[in-house]
Amino acid sequence: MPLDPKALGTALHEELTLHSTLCRREAGAFQQAVCSGQAVLVACTQEERLFTELAGRTQGATSPLRFVNIRETGGWSRDASQAGPKIAALLAAAHLPEPEPVPAVAFESGGRLLIIGALDAAERAAALLDDVLDVTLFTQGPGEAGGGQERRHPVLGGRIVALTGWLGRFELQWLADNPIDLDLCTRCNACVAACPEGAIGLDYQIDMAACTGHRDCVKACAVAGAIRFDREAEPQSQSFDLVLDLRPAGASPTFLQHAPPQGYLRWDGQNLQALLRLRELVGEFDKPKFFNYNQKLCAHSRNREVGCSACVDICSAEAIASDPARQQVVVNPHLCVGCGACTTVCPTGAMGYAYPSAQDMGARIRTLLATYQQAGGRQPGLLLHDQEKGRQLVHELGRAAQLGVAHGVPAHMMPVALWHTASTGLDLWLSAIAQGAAQVVLLLTGEEAPQYAEALRAQMEVAQALLRDLGYAGTHLHCVHARSATDLDAGLRALDGQRGAVPVQAARFAPTNDKRATLELALDHLLAHAPAAALPEAIALPGGPSPWGTVVVDKDRCTLCMSCVSACPASALQDNPQAPQLRFIERNCVQCGLCERTCPEGAIALQPRLLLTPERGQPRLLHETRPYGCIRCGRPFGTLQAVEAMLGRLAGHPMFQGEALERLKMCGDCRVIDLYSAQNEVKVTDL
Repeated sequence: MPLDPKALGTALHEELTLHSTLCRREAGAFQQAVCSGQAVLVACTQEERLFTELAGRTQGATSPLRFVNIRETGGWSRDASQAGPKIAALLAAAHLPEPEPVPAVAFESGGRLLIIGALDAAERAAALLDDVLDVTLFTQGPGEAGGGQERRHPVLGGRIVALTGWLGRFELQWLADNPIDLDLCTRCNACVAACPEGAIGLDYQIDMAACTGHRDCVKACAVAGAIRFDREAEPQSQSFDLVLDLRPAGASPTFLQHAPPQGYLRWDGQNLQALLRLRELVGEFDKPKFFNYNQKLCAHSRNREVGCSACVDICSAEAIASDPARQQVVVNPHLCVGCGACTTVCPTGAMGYAYPSAQDMGARIRTLLATYQQAGGRQPGLLLHDQEKGRQLVHELGRAAQLGVAHGVPAHMMPVALWHTASTGLDLWLSAIAQGAAQVVLLLTGEEAPQYAEALRAQMEVAQALLRDLGYAGTHLHCVHARSATDLDAGLRALDGQRGAVPVQAARFAPTNDKRATLELALDHLLAHAPAAALPEAIALPGGPSPWGTVVVDKDRCTLCMSCVSACPASALQDNPQAPQLRFIERNCVQCGLCERTCPEGAIALQPRLLLTPERGQPRLLHETRPYGCIRCGRPFGTLQAVEAMLGRLAGHPMFQGEALERLKMCGDCRVIDLYSAQNEVKVTDL
């Protein structure tokens, strides 16, 4: 792996010393460094454990340790000789401080394990776990061999109604609807031998479809009294900390979502690593609270009308639920797996990714791109991958390149590890392009929920439409689908000639946790340096969810009731206190659809687009009408269209005939006066 310490030091503004055997013969240099008190960055993750132990044994070692991989990610590739700027960028990003801590979500498990499945398989799995866990079995048939004669664990039976919860708080509800009571059964096998239909298996439950009612089993079980056909089915429930499900995928009821809750494991009987994970889930555990939710920005619900439900629809863990009564969504932090897809599709930024935050991730991307360019690199790219399977594929690709069987990660492509690939979206992608990224590539490994890939593709289409009409040639955003290092190598090589144009001057703004503000900063820079000779007035964006757009009002139907104004969560629709006018600030619109759903006249439609003129941030008149004056005092009390619509709808009603219909043309005060002064009206005082 070629390394130029002088060039790297110049790019990083520090003096670097090259070590080739720091974990062996040159370990003394490492020990001396960790005694300096300053942070020590080791560009080797292979020996991270060794370095950590060595620092712990070194007297006077006070320096905090950090590790970064520059070998598989940069130095091991066929164009490694050109990877100097990338290595400098990776080192610079590794110097950044750790993200600020966030609140923790606590779990507590006492090791109560429920195993659901055929009794023989459940007992085999229990034998591997019962030295650590308190096991209960729920039989789903005897399997091939049936249950063992020795009953080593409690066995439940019946029909499962529901299974809910998470690690430490699972709740099983079932209906004990079988004639054999498993608590009373002694497994003497007399009923099995006595049943003429063979309806009783070695799970000691009766197959009612096969039973013809001989009741020979009842006589055979007279001593234990475990069999009663007249027993009522009783609903029962029990709590568990962990669940091991041996049933085939799709069995119901169970957790069918793509990301099941922590503590629930579906096992095929082959992968023993899965069982080892269960053995470790006893005690108290914490995980970060991955999201922040700001109800004031949320466009989910107003006036009991549901508008944007993007986060609810996309969540693969079913951790987000609608709460229209409180005009918000509710997130269960114990079910949240931290994928961040909800924050990516949220148009307002009400749902924000917290660990790391958009600001922290934006700072990392900005540092990578700026250092790469300062070190002499050109047309940088970002490879966004998750920190598990994606990182594994990147490292496998580096090793394959070192062995000469793959090209490796290209010299211009900088890998960026994310908790999950779906946790970044338009704000960070467009910011990266504004800061000089010619390619932003998302690595999808097939482990993602299908709706994530679709949502990311839709957002890429929006971004590409915007960049294309601004004159930035080429394709900037890509998804690479790879299940192996070979797939990844082929996908990256196919993109080598597809780098997009970037602004002549790289942006220097820092992305913030305010999604809309970051988008505006990116758009302003891309617009200011747009290569297009003549910019259009507006850019049409693909249909479906869009972060920008306008509102189209049918003036013949709109009565200016202002229901849309009260429903708009972003203050994009506004009234005019001085005149009957409906105004619109397009920059604020998030295309949530609340105005469209709220309008009683059906006069509003959404149109996805990005307006490029200065009027985008200024109030624009959508509709106005003449005020309607009271026929008695002349004071305006409504709009002409609203009053005429009301008169048209009520003219045929028996309660609004003659003078009653005329009172609808009066203001509230005059209506009361006219009612009490009329001689032919029955008054309350006359009754």
